[in-house]
Amino acid sequence: MRKFLEEFKKFISKGNVMDMAVGIIIGGAFTSIVSSLVNDIINPILGLFGGMNFDQLAWNITGDVTLYYGKFITAVVNFLIMAFIVFILVKAMNTAMSKLQKKEDEKEEAPTTKVCPYCKSEIAIEAVRCPHCTSELELEQ
Repeated sequence: MRKFLEEFKKFISKGNVMDMAVGIIIGGAFTSIVSSLVNDIINPILGLFGGMNFDQLAWNITGDVTLYYGKFITAVVNFLIMAFIVFILVKAMNTAMSKLQKKEDEKEEAPTTKVCPYCKSEIAIEAVRCPHCTSELELEQ
């Protein structure tokens, strides 16, 4: 049990947990914005074509049993809008990260080796004598 608590403490103290918590809070607030967009703007506009708001669509099976399939359609529209926005955000982040990665890859690193002019072996750039043929090398500047 003690090991479990220590692992949990390490998990909680990582920065990723705080990032995840902030993401969940922002996601909850964003969900209410998307729900309002669907309920207050999109559904009434779609209701112009269907004659009513999707939330009001229902099927009364018996006297006490009613299926509110319109609310389900609204939930699906909410989900599709959220998924589309998340897709756009992830795509933008991936594009930005790939551009950043390309810039890092384009930077040439200073060479760490050179070729011995006598035996053509690869040696350290700071070498003054070839470890393979023991020739003295001139320092390049």
